[in-house]
Amino acid sequence: MIRVLIADDHSIVRDGLKRILAATPDIQVADEAASGDAALALVKANDYDIAMLDMSMPGLSGIDLIRRLKLEKPKLRILVLSMHGEKQYAARALKAGASGYLNKDSASELLLGTLRKIAAGGVHIGDAAAASLLEAREGLAHEALSDREFEVMRLLVEGLGPTEIGERLHLSVKTVSTHKTHILEKLGLGGTAELVRYALEHRLF
Repeated sequence: MIRVLIADDHSIVRDGLKRILAATPDIQVADEAASGDAALALVKANDYDIAMLDMSMPGLSGIDLIRRLKLEKPKLRILVLSMHGEKQYAARALKAGASGYLNKDSASELLLGTLRKIAAGGVHIGDAAAASLLEAREGLAHEALSDREFEVMRLLVEGLGPTEIGERLHLSVKTVSTHKTHILEKLGLGGTAELVRYALEHRLF
């Protein structure tokens, strides 16, 4: 039996996933969490075969959450199930320790197949993620960004200001501003408007 922890801050998503998995004889939803912090607490206290995570949740989330979970339980397999496109985050999630990445609009058959593949020790990587990993080898400018800088860039492109970003990521406004400066320097850009254009041109968000 494959024991799965579902972590997503939307109850309707958790309910939908539970219904899909309830129809399978070999996969069991052992627990669920509405935040990254709750997921980490459950992983510390229990053993699961797979943690299925949303990429964006209140508190601890994203790349930071993946790393913390793997630090607690190195053998835990992690499947990221996210609204963010594969090209944006998949390569970074896999590098951080995830075993697979699926978009939330994936078919239920693909989800079940991926869970079984990951539980057996495999890795799921889609075409977009493979392309992103190839781009990293080719040296595109945004691949030089740290995971934290990439997260700050995503929120800047979404229109959030330094104060809002600081609250979301638990960073000081000064730290956010420093990250923004480094991002613009690494990408050779002059401001937020150019950053948005860069992100659109490279289909990052």
